Amino acid sequence: MKSRFLLAGAAVALLAAPFAGGQVLAQAGAAASSVAKAAIGAWGVDLSGQDTAVKPGDDFYLYAGGKWAAATAIPEDRASVGAFSDLRERTQDQSKALITDAPAGSKYGALYASYMDEAQVEKVGLAPLMADLSKLKAVRTKSQFARLMGDTNGKFGSAVIDFGVGPDTANPNINILYVGQAGLGLPDRKYYLDDSLKKQRDAYRAYIERTMKTLGHADPAGAANTIINFETNLAIKSWDADARRDIDKVNNPMSTAELARYAPGIDWAAFWQGARIPAQKRIIVGENTAVRGIAMIFDETPLETLKLWEAFHIASQASPFLGKTMVDSQFEYTRQLSGVTQMRPRWKRALGMVDGSLGELVGQDYVARFFPASSKAKMDGLVGNLKMAMAGRIRANDWMAEATKSAALDKLARMDVMVGYPNKWRDYSGLKINPGDLYGNAKRAGAFNAAYNMSFLGKPVDRKLWGMNPQTVNAYNGGLENKIVFPAGILQAPFFDPNADDAANYGAIGAVIGHEISHGFDDQGRKIDASGAVRDWWTPEDSKRFEEQAAIFGAQYAKYEAAPGFFVNPKLTMGENIADLAGVSVALDAYHASLGGKPAPVIGGLTGDQRFFLAFAQVWRTKMRDDALRNQVTTDPHSPAVFRTYGPLRNVDGWYAAFNVQPGDKLYIAPEKRARIW
Repeated sequence: MKSRFLLAGAAVALLAAPFAGGQVLAQAGAAASSVAKAAIGAWGVDLSGQDTAVKPGDDFYLYAGGKWAAATAIPEDRASVGAFSDLRERTQDQSKALITDAPAGSKYGALYASYMDEAQVEKVGLAPLMADLSKLKAVRTKSQFARLMGDTNGKFGSAVIDFGVGPDTANPNINILYVGQAGLGLPDRKYYLDDSLKKQRDAYRAYIERTMKTLGHADPAGAANTIINFETNLAIKSWDADARRDIDKVNNPMSTAELARYAPGIDWAAFWQGARIPAQKRIIVGENTAVRGIAMIFDETPLETLKLWEAFHIASQASPFLGKTMVDSQFEYTRQLSGVTQMRPRWKRALGMVDGSLGELVGQDYVARFFPASSKAKMDGLVGNLKMAMAGRIRANDWMAEATKSAALDKLARMDVMVGYPNKWRDYSGLKINPGDLYGNAKRAGAFNAAYNMSFLGKPVDRKLWGMNPQTVNAYNGGLENKIVFPAGILQAPFFDPNADDAANYGAIGAVIGHEISHGFDDQGRKIDASGAVRDWWTPEDSKRFEEQAAIFGAQYAKYEAAPGFFVNPKLTMGENIADLAGVSVALDAYHASLGGKPAPVIGGLTGDQRFFLAFAQVWRTKMRDDALRNQVTTDPHSPAVFRTYGPLRNVDGWYAAFNVQPGDKLYIAPEKRARIW
C-alpha cells in the first residue's frame, strides 16, 4: 500500500498524464508532413469516427466519435473498449512476444509457463491451499489471529487493518508507516449498504457460499451469511471514498503505542509482531475513526467468525492460481461487478501475473525493444514546454496573490519528471521461480514484493523509484514526492506519435502531461508544498477563491448521470476533474506557444485548435458496460470518459471559439459562469 497521498495524487488509469512539448514536436510535425505517416488517420486522428450530424456544442463526445461508438462493440472479455483499453491490448501483445520468446531459464518465462501449465495446476488441486488453511485452523486465540493478520502482508489472506510505507507528511524525505481501514471483500462500503447494488452483493454472497462448500464447510450458506454480516459491520464503520482522499482528514500522526490506546480491541503488539514491524514513534493513521470502530468490532466478534472470514479470503485470493472450479467460481462473481460475459484468455491472465510480479524485469526488455531513445528525447522536450506553459498560467492568474504564486512556481520548478523507464532497475535475483509450481510462485512473488516495499520503512525516500512498470498504459503524479511519471507504455498512438501533427500530440499526450502536472495543484495537491510536505502555503483569500471556483466546477459534474441512478460524485472526482481542466488548458497554451507567433496551418479544412480538441476527444473514446460504470462511479476518483471529454471543455474559452459554440447549445456555459481554476 502506498501513501494515500501518493494514490490521491494521481493515476491516469482513465487518465492522468504528462506534459507536451513545443519545439521538439514542431520538428516532428514537419517530418510527418513530408516523410513519415501518422499511425492514425492522415495527421493523428481517426476522422471516420466522427458524427458531424451532431453539433459540437450539443455533445462533443458524439461529434468527435459518435460513428465510432455506434460501430464498436465491447469485446465479451472486457468491461470497456476505447483508446486506453485498446492500447493496453497492444502492449499486452508486445509483452507476450517478449515473454514467449524468453530464453529457457528466464524468470519471467518460467513464471508465465507455470501459469499456462493448466494440467499441472489441476493435478496439484487444492493441496497447497489446504496446507495454508491448516495454519489458520491452528489459531486458538484472538492474539494469535491478530499475529496471523499481520503476517498476511504479501500472502494469501486478509486483515481488518491495512498498512504500508510512504513519505512522512511532515518530513517527506523519510519513509514512515501508514495505517488504514481494510477488511472488505466488495469494492466499497456502499456495495454493502445501498439497495441499488443488491445484485452485486448477492453475487458476492453466492461466491462465498460456493467457496466455503469447496472447502468442505458443513453449512456453506450459513458461513456466507456470517461472513457478509461481519463485513457489513466493517463497512458501516468504514469511510466513504470521497472522505478517504481528503488529506486534511487522513493525515493523523501518532505512534504505534498511541494507536493501541486510541483503538483498543486488537492486540496490536501481536499484529505488528506478525508483520515484523517494530514499534514506531510516528505513523500516519488514515481513516482514524474507522480504524477505532473496526478494532471495536474485532473485539466483539467471535473468533470462529473471524476464522471463517479469513478462510474465505485466503481461498479467494488463491483462486486464480488453482484449478478450473475455483477460477470459474471467482469469475462468476467478478463479472457481476464488470458486466463482462467471458473470462479473459488464460495467456492474458498469465501476463497480468508476470507484470505484477516481475514488472521491471519485463520492463527492461520491453523498453529495449519497443521504446526508442528518440521518443524519450521528444517527450522530455514536450514536458519541458508544458511546464513552461503551466508557469505562464500561474503568473497570469488574476485571483492569486504574489506570495501564493511564488510558492506555486517553486513547486512547479522542483517537480521531477520521469519518462519511459527508471534509471536504475530492480534486482529480482532473490525471487525463486519454479515453472512447475504456480501456487508456490504466486506466494513467493507476493512475499518478495511485500518485503521489498516494507524494506523502505525508516529509510530516506528515493524519489527516483517508480510506482508503475514501464509497459504500463498510464501515468501518475507522485504526490508527496513532487514528481510526475510517464511510462513507455502510454507513449504510443493515439497518445503520442512522433509522426503526427503537432496539434494532435498536444491535444493528446500534452493534455495528459498537463493533467499530471496539475495534480500538484488540484484540491488536494495544493495542500502539499514544493518539498512534498503537507503544509498550507496559500493565503486565506486565495484558498477561498479556489474553493469557490471548485464548487462551481463540481456543481457541473454533479448533474452528470453515468448509468441509471448513478451520478458522478464531485467530491470523489474533484482532483481528477481539476487536473483534466487544467491539463487541457495548459496543453492548449503550450501548443499556441510552439507556433512561434505564426498561425497554425489548416489541414483537411480543420484549424489547429480544432485538431487539438479532436485529438483530446479521441483519447477519451470509450464504451463501458453499465455494471462497470456503476463500479467506477462508486469507487473511482476518475469521472467516466464521456464526461472527461466535454466536462473540462465547457470551461475552456478556446473550445467555444474553435467550434463556434453558442448560447442555446446544450453544453454552453456563459463566460461568467465558467470555472476558472488554473
